[in-house]
Amino acid sequence: MMKGLKKWRLFSLLAVMTVFLSACGEEYISTLQPAGAVGKEQFNLLLFSITIMALVTIVVSVLYIYAFLKFRRSKQGEDFMPKQVEGSHVLETIWTVIPIVLLLILAVPTLITTYKFGDVAAMEQVDENGNKTALTIDVTAKLYWWEFNYPDLGIVTSQELVVPTGEKVYFNLKAADVKHSFWIPSVGGKMDTNVDNINKFYLVFDEESEGLKDGVFYGKCAELCGPSHALMDFKVKTLAPEAFDSWVASMQATEGQTASQDSADLGEATFAANCLGCHAVSSVTGMPSGAAMGPNLTSFGDRSHLAGFMKHDKENLMKWINNPEEFKPGNIMATAYEPGKFSDEELSALADYLLGLSVEK
Repeated sequence: MMKGLKKWRLFSLLAVMTVFLSACGEEYISTLQPAGAVGKEQFNLLLFSITIMALVTIVVSVLYIYAFLKFRRSKQGEDFMPKQVEGSHVLETIWTVIPIVLLLILAVPTLITTYKFGDVAAMEQVDENGNKTALTIDVTAKLYWWEFNYPDLGIVTSQELVVPTGEKVYFNLKAADVKHSFWIPSVGGKMDTNVDNINKFYLVFDEESEGLKDGVFYGKCAELCGPSHALMDFKVKTLAPEAFDSWVASMQATEGQTASQDSADLGEATFAANCLGCHAVSSVTGMPSGAAMGPNLTSFGDRSHLAGFMKHDKENLMKWINNPEEFKPGNIMATAYEPGKFSDEELSALADYLLGLSVEK
């Protein structure tokens, strides 16, 4: 009786887990609802593999049930001895060849697809004017945030990757401190970011993110990297090519933009006196010396999330600035100053200034 109850408890637990895990199927973060050519091919390969494995499971189960029913003792009698097949060359050949064939069926398309996604030769192609024809983004993973540099466009952003739809986007992946892993579940991936070498691959973004929750796809660090690994998220905004070109132009227009300690705006003056040494408010070509230490804030007001996971509003921003260690343990910003450094007035003004940094409004 107790064994039966334990089985039902296990079944109930699995049923509850199924309900909770069903929330993982949202299209902005689910690998089961791919929104890019790479993700779709990976999903199809997954379905193909599952089909092969399910077929093997079904065949083995049928054979087991058949043997169980046909040769059970109540039917054959106590003294029945089935025919012995030990040493049968035919059977040994069959159960050796079949696994090899199944392995080849799985391995060949997997290898073809893997090498296809690893082909980044087009990254270096140029037109008649010497300009690269493909969009390339240098991704640098840091504790615990992401930097996205568009070297051929002269701009840099952080925490929110902006890309065009309908074309291959190539990535150079590296890490600044420890190993991380770049993953956009709905679009494709994942691939490690290492300190000693650069990994390269491409993704294709088929759908615009405007209609999704928060208007973005979710990206994750998929390699355990420290106490705030679970909070090392980034967001991906996918735009139509025309809208992307407009965004690029707006970002490039911020070149040379900076903050002044002499500004009449308390928020700007506070930022210039305390934050400008680590954070930039302009495109990459206008960044002050040393500003690459922290995330670029040029389009901070356009982000969908604060610190990658918090609600993007003034209240949370003030809390984050006041004590970042409380929300994301181990982040480098927490070592830059003591909690409570700013007065309430300075915090409020600084938050207003940062939320006003926008290229889209």
